[in-house]
Amino acid sequence: MIKYSDLTFIIVTFKSEHIIRDCLSDIPEKCKKIIVENSSNKHFYEELEKEAPNLKVFNMTENCGFGKANNFGILNSNTDYLFLINPDTKISKLEIDKIIKIIENVDFAIAAPQIVEKHKVYKQNQENKDYVFVNEVPGMAMLLNKKKFLDTFFDENFFLYLENDDLCLRVKKRNQNIFIIKNSLIKHTGGISKKQ
Repeated sequence: MIKYSDLTFIIVTFKSEHIIRDCLSDIPEKCKKIIVENSSNKHFYEELEKEAPNLKVFNMTENCGFGKANNFGILNSNTDYLFLINPDTKISKLEIDKIIKIIENVDFAIAAPQIVEKHKVYKQNQENKDYVFVNEVPGMAMLLNKKKFLDTFFDENFFLYLENDDLCLRVKKRNQNIFIIKNSLIKHTGGISKKQ
């Protein structure tokens, strides 16, 4: 049985102080949380680390990009399941419970909830199941089964954008499963991950 303590949320931030508390607010306390901050705002995140339970913050010395920062967070995690989310997403405890219930019974490398944006739902209507197998998932919210990767995650030659496409492509080439959980939703504001 998968418990909250078996799950680490990894959030790469870049000047995201205005939204990060909202992102963290509904994640269960027992879930581990790692923030990799790419803009070196050390003071803010030191204070945040004191406020939030089970949170570890890593301040990078430079903006190393999305893939490299996520790899850093992954390699500093100690759970088998990693939930990579953008700071402008929000997911409730109820939705996390739905995800855990499904992933306990499906062999997978990558899974994802359905993404809900202001005027759009990235919805999959195929098959009469709680989940549907796909070739790729959006990068703003993806769950990794760490045991399937053998310490090879994002290609750090990608600085920003397409890292998730490349990762999913490599997973499919290894004949491993990627799926979307149809009845679990995560809200994505979009476009406000950093202050203008």
